[in-house]
Amino acid sequence: MAPNCCRVLLCTALALNVALAQNATSSSYDPLQYVNQLIGSSNGGNTFAGATLPYGMAKAVADVNGGENQGGFAPDGSDITGFSHMHDSGTGGSPSLGNFALFPYASCAGDNVDGCVYPKVSRASPYLNDSVKASPGYFAVTLNTSVAVEMTAARHTTLFRFTFPSSSGSPLILQDLTDLSDSRQDNGSVSVDPATGRINGSAVFLPSFGSGNYTLYFCTDFNGATIRDNGIFVNSRANTSVKDLKISRSINGYPLPGGAFVRFAPGTTSVMARVGVSFINTQQACSNAENEIPSYDFTSVQNAAVSAWRTKLSPITVSRSGVDSSYLFNFYSGIYRTMINPQNYTGENPIWNDGQPYFDSFYCLWDSFRSQIPFLTVLDPASVTQMIRSLISTQQHLGWLPDCRMSLCKGFTQGGSNADNVLGDAYLKGLSDGIDWNAGYAAVVKDAEDEPYDWSNEGRGGLDSWHNLGYIPVEDFDYKGFGTMTRSISRTLEYSYNDFVISEIAKGLGNTADQQKYQTRSENWQNLFKKDQTSALYNGSNTGFVGFFQPKYLNETWGYQNPLKCSNVDNNPNDVCSLQNTGPETFESSIWDFIPHDQATLITTLGGPSAFVSRLNYLHDNGITYIGNEPAFLTVYQYHYAGRPALSALRSHFYIPSQFQPTEDGLPGNDDSGAMGSFIAFSMMGLFPNPGQSVYLITPPYFESVSVKSPATGKTATIRNVGFDPSYKNVFIQNATLDGKPYTKNWIDHSFFTQGKELVLHLGSSESQWGTRVADLPPSLGEYTGFNGTGVGTNGTNATAGAGGSFARRAGPGMRYAREAEMGMAMGLGV
Repeated sequence: MAPNCCRVLLCTALALNVALAQNATSSSYDPLQYVNQLIGSSNGGNTFAGATLPYGMAKAVADVNGGENQGGFAPDGSDITGFSHMHDSGTGGSPSLGNFALFPYASCAGDNVDGCVYPKVSRASPYLNDSVKASPGYFAVTLNTSVAVEMTAARHTTLFRFTFPSSSGSPLILQDLTDLSDSRQDNGSVSVDPATGRINGSAVFLPSFGSGNYTLYFCTDFNGATIRDNGIFVNSRANTSVKDLKISRSINGYPLPGGAFVRFAPGTTSVMARVGVSFINTQQACSNAENEIPSYDFTSVQNAAVSAWRTKLSPITVSRSGVDSSYLFNFYSGIYRTMINPQNYTGENPIWNDGQPYFDSFYCLWDSFRSQIPFLTVLDPASVTQMIRSLISTQQHLGWLPDCRMSLCKGFTQGGSNADNVLGDAYLKGLSDGIDWNAGYAAVVKDAEDEPYDWSNEGRGGLDSWHNLGYIPVEDFDYKGFGTMTRSISRTLEYSYNDFVISEIAKGLGNTADQQKYQTRSENWQNLFKKDQTSALYNGSNTGFVGFFQPKYLNETWGYQNPLKCSNVDNNPNDVCSLQNTGPETFESSIWDFIPHDQATLITTLGGPSAFVSRLNYLHDNGITYIGNEPAFLTVYQYHYAGRPALSALRSHFYIPSQFQPTEDGLPGNDDSGAMGSFIAFSMMGLFPNPGQSVYLITPPYFESVSVKSPATGKTATIRNVGFDPSYKNVFIQNATLDGKPYTKNWIDHSFFTQGKELVLHLGSSESQWGTRVADLPPSLGEYTGFNGTGVGTNGTNATAGAGGSFARRAGPGMRYAREAEMGMAMGLGV
C-alpha cells in the first residue's frame, strides 16, 4: 500500500461531505450516511473498520502487519496478511483476536500448490489505495494482485466474496491457524473435506490483556466455483494428498505456520467463502454458519446488517441546518463505535450456561464505565440490561465481577472494581428487566468486603488496609491476595468512588446501615490529600498551586511522588505508569489529575470555587491532562460544580473538533471500545453524564436541536437551542426552560430521556448568571461553600466566546502512549 492512502481516503470522505451538505436541510435522513468506519483507524485510535452487527461476535476485516493492527485494519502503509473473522475495537496494546485468516491467490506459480506463499510473514501483500470501502455491515479492498475481497457478517458468521482477475489460472484460498498477535499455543488442528472443500479446525490462543487462554473453533465452506483440489500446508510447503493437520507451537517463540487450502478450477473468477466461528466446538461453528447464512446471498446478509445498524442509530436525530457535515460524521460515527464492543456471546460460553445473557469483550470497564455504557443506557437500554445480567452471572460463577474481560478470559484490573460503577449507574437509571438487583448488590458488596487471591484479575487488593486505615498504603502488607503492588493513590481514589456507588445502590434498596457504611468509606480519598504539597514544572518553575494527593505508608507517614509524574508533560522516557511492577502510585495519570467524587468537598479542599476553576484551567491549558484517555473526560465539565457551566461549554469546544476529527487519524488516543466515540456523542448532544448517578451536565448541543426517542418508553426527549450559531460563538446559556417552565439548574436527571421532556436553551455570546447559584449546582455529598451567591466572576474573569488566552483552541501534545506504555494520562472522577 502506498503511503498516500490516508490522503486518498480523506479526500474521498471530504467529497462525500460536500455532497451530503447539499441535502442537510432535509428533516428526514438516514443516519448511516454519516458513519465513517475508518475514523480512528490510524494514529493510535485502533478502531475496527470492518463489517459486523451491533455487539456482533463475528467481525470481518482485512488484517495488516503494521504496528497499529489492534483492530485488524489500519491505513498506515502496511500490507495485508489476511482476512479474519474476530476482532476487538480501539483497545491499544497487543492486537486482539484476528483468528483463522483467509488469504487468496489468483493462481500459484507454475500451477503448483507449492508455488503459492503460505507463511503470514512472507505472503503479506500491498493493496490499491483507492479500493478501500467501508460502510455499516460491509468492507472491501483490492490487493495489488487485482484480487478484490468484499465481506459482510451475521452474528457468528462472516461472508466473503473473492473476485479474481480473468485468467486461465486456478485461484487458491488458504486458511491458517494464527491470530493477530501470533499467540497460538500447541495442538492447533485443521481438516479439509476432499469432496466439499469444507475446512474446519480449532486452536488455543492467549488473550491480549489478561490471564488464561481460550479455544476457538471455525467452519469454512466455499460456494460458486468448482473445486480442483485441496489439502494442508506446513511452513512453506503444501500437499494435496494430506487432509488433516495437528501442529505444535514449536520452540522458537513463533507459532509454526500451518493450515489448509482449497484450489478452484482454472478460469474461476468468483468464489464465496462462509466462515462460522464458535467457542463451543466445530459442530456449533458449522451450525452457526448454516443457520445464519444458508444461501450465500451476500446482498441479503449485508442488507440485514444495514437494517440492524439503522435500527440502533435512528432513535437519535439532529437538526442539520447550517452545520458542517464533518460534525455529523463525527457525531454518528462516534455513536456507531459505541456498539462494536462489548460483544454478545450468548450461547457461546463453554464455561457455564445458566440461561442468562453472556457478553464478552468488556475491554475494559475502567475505560467504558465513564461514558460509553452510560451512553448505551440512553440509546440502547435493553442491551445494557443484558450486559448487567451477564456481569452478575459472571460474578456468580467466577466469584467476582470483572473489571476487564475478553475472549472468555479474566482481564487485568487497572484500578478499582469498576463493574460496581456500571451496576450502580444502571440501577439508578431504572434498568430492571430480568435483573436480580439483590444478586447485583451482593456482587458489588463482595468487591468491597472480600479480597480475591488474584486481585490483579478481579476485585480489589489491600482490603485489610482499606478497612482499617482508610487508604491503600504504598508498600502495603497484603498476604491475603496478590497483584501488582503499585497505584496506591489511584486505587484509594477509585475504591472511594466504588464505595460511593455501592452506597447509592444500598440507599435505593433501603439498606440504611450499608448506605452509611459505604458512604463513609467513600470519603477515604481525603486521607491521601497533603494540603502543603507543592508542584513545580520540569523546568523548575512553580505552578503556584498547593495541595495534592501523596502516597502514605502503613505507619501513616507520607511518601512522595512528583505531582506531574506520568502526566502528559512528563518527558522522562523511563517513567512507566501502567501495571509494571516498577510503576508509580498512580495509574495512567499524574497526581494533578486525580480528582475524586464529592465535588463540593473537593472544591473546598482545593481552596474554593475560584481556585478550583484556576486549577482546572491550568490542567487543560498547560497540557497536563490527556484528553485521549477516559479519566480526562469529566474534567472538561467539572466547571459546572464551581458554578461556571459556561466554561464547560467553552472547554468542550476547546477539544472538539481540534482533538476529535472525523478522519482516519482523528482520535487523540485509543477509542477503547467506543469510549472516545461516546465522549464525542454526549458532548455534541449537550448532556454529559457523571457515571454512577442520575446526573447529566448541561451545555448547548452542537446542533440547533437534538432529539432522542427512548427505546424503553417510546417517548422523545429534545434539547433545543434558541439563537443557535453554527460558528459556535453563541455557546453560553442565557436562560432555559424545561417543558415550558423556567429551569435554572445546570444539570438534569435521567427522567429527561425516559419521560420525553423538552429542554430549551436560549444562547448568547457571553457568560450569564444561568446555572451559577449554589441551588443550581449538581448534587454532592458535601456542602458547597465559598460561593458569592453566583459562580460568575469568582476567579475574576467572565468567559466570552472566541476569547484568546487560556481558551484559545489549540492541539495538545497528542497521544504519546498506547495501552502497552500507559503513560501521561488524566483522571477525573466526580459527583
